[in-house]
Amino acid sequence: MVFSSMTFLWIFLPILLLVYFISKERYRNVILLIFSLIFYSWGEPKYIVLMLISIFTNYILGLTIDKAKNKSKKKIVLIISIIFNLGLLGYFKYFNFFASNINKITGSTLIPIKNIALPIGISFYTFQIMSYIIDLYRGDIKVQKNILNLALYISFFPQLIAGPIVKYHDIEEQLKNRTVTVEKFSTGIKRFVYGLGKKVILANTLAYVADYIFNANISLLTMPVAWLGAICYMLQIYFDFSGYSDMAIGLGKMFGFEFMENFNLPYLSKSITEFWRRWHISLSTWFKEYLYIPLGGNRKGKLRTYINLGIVFFATGFWHGAAWNFIAWGLYNGFFLIIERIKLKEVLEKNKFKIINYIYSLLIVIVGWVLFRADGLKNALKYLKVMFIPTIGKCYLDLSSIMNYKNIIIIFIAILFAGLGQLILSKLKCKDKIKVFYEKYIEIFVIIILMFTSIMMLASSTYNPFIYFRF
Repeated sequence: MVFSSMTFLWIFLPILLLVYFISKERYRNVILLIFSLIFYSWGEPKYIVLMLISIFTNYILGLTIDKAKNKSKKKIVLIISIIFNLGLLGYFKYFNFFASNINKITGSTLIPIKNIALPIGISFYTFQIMSYIIDLYRGDIKVQKNILNLALYISFFPQLIAGPIVKYHDIEEQLKNRTVTVEKFSTGIKRFVYGLGKKVILANTLAYVADYIFNANISLLTMPVAWLGAICYMLQIYFDFSGYSDMAIGLGKMFGFEFMENFNLPYLSKSITEFWRRWHISLSTWFKEYLYIPLGGNRKGKLRTYINLGIVFFATGFWHGAAWNFIAWGLYNGFFLIIERIKLKEVLEKNKFKIINYIYSLLIVIVGWVLFRADGLKNALKYLKVMFIPTIGKCYLDLSSIMNYKNIIIIFIAILFAGLGQLILSKLKCKDKIKVFYEKYIEIFVIIILMFTSIMMLASSTYNPFIYFRF
């Protein structure tokens, strides 16, 4: 089940809200847990067993860490938990990747390829579980003795499938005490509708253009068409993923939860370092807290800092998918973070012509998204060759069916709301008055129009899942 589906919008969510708010407070976590498990099992019921096993195992391991009398015993349990959780993730997500590469190296079918389906959301809920166990080992939190509350933290449907990755120490108190006010609930509705509009109106439309170009034979593309595909995908993945995060944050507010922001206008970044402070913030902070800092962070000299950054971004790329293009994308971003740390960041900060910084960042990001989107590393390199090496001839793709007036307008709106419009607004002296006027007189009409348009588009469109569902 996805947020942008009629089943969710007209059946699941209304029933849940009704049952939740007519129930007594002491039953509300149980209600959320039951509905979260229904939500998860809707598309692939067999994998609910895997999640329940993971929840129960880590619940026992958490209790064991809490009862352990010395640090060494706690560490043993921590290691067992990490091996168990990464082992599950590794088997379902990476077994065939390693098997196929080993078979290529040996030139024989040393390890048979298995038909393993990737459980939706396993990368996200595995990291959430690990944050609980690691925080418990560090003594940052108290053990959760109520297995139902721990199960709710792990399986809570708004952020279960594609984040934000919620760290246990951020939500520990909210599992016990939270309130829902009219203002908070209405803010949640608005945030959800904005996210729905991002996904259905912008991301889905951009996907038609991006998919058409990326799925075509690369030899048929010319430089302008290749750039069009790359730009549309850059916009698509932003509105798709940030739209999901907006909906998750909005749904959380409806039930009294506060989740961290996951995006902060990343395409306004003036460096790649800044980009990763603005993009997928929950993942960046997870890796910082649970990998970068434990490796030593920047406390053990410059060379060790660069190595740690390389390790973190190798892991970031590999977390996104079991393919070489994802690893290349991670290392590519890590490379620019390292050279910025060495000297480039200082040069960028001193540069008076900030437009150059924006262009530099966007160019690096766009190239990275090609590595991310293309069907394999070889195709990514071929696509990039078309983008940067002019060819004589014409495009043999028929773009007339996708580059109509509607899609051109959507691309323009997407560019405007991906950062350009916000940047222009921030420069205006009357920006505060404009904001107050918008929220007081215009926002309600925008919400109605977005909701109506999204429903109409959903009614006439085919299934279009969120990009990050496959991670």
